[in-house]
Amino acid sequence: MTPEETIAIAALFQAICARIYMLRNKNLNFIQYSRPLINENKWRASRYGLDGHLIDFGKEEEVNTRALIYELLDFLEPVIDHLGSRHRIEYVHKILENGTGADRQLAVFEERRSLTDVAKYISDSFLQGL
Repeated sequence: MTPEETIAIAALFQAICARIYMLRNKNLNFIQYSRPLINENKWRASRYGLDGHLIDFGKEEEVNTRALIYELLDFLEPVIDHLGSRHRIEYVHKILENGTGADRQLAVFEERRSLTDVAKYISDSFLQGL
């Protein structure tokens, strides 16, 4: 929702791609899970946000979403400095601590009961500091 959050998420996806590429170059495979399983976690993430649980397919159990994100950050560690994006990815820790843009949007809606106010909040949040 903010430029910092947007850049952090972009850096996170860049690091995921670089890490998978690194594994592939080392001839290491990774498990590809079925679309319905992936969709289940997408739904859970959308519905429950950071406070929910996702399915850890390797463990075959539900795991706290934040714990899985920290595990992802550990997985990405080998490529972050090479990409020069450590300071950008560090912002993910702030998101985990302070909540997401969706959390803040819901709070605005709960307080004001106005989608117009939510849209204005989104716009103001993105433009702040630019």
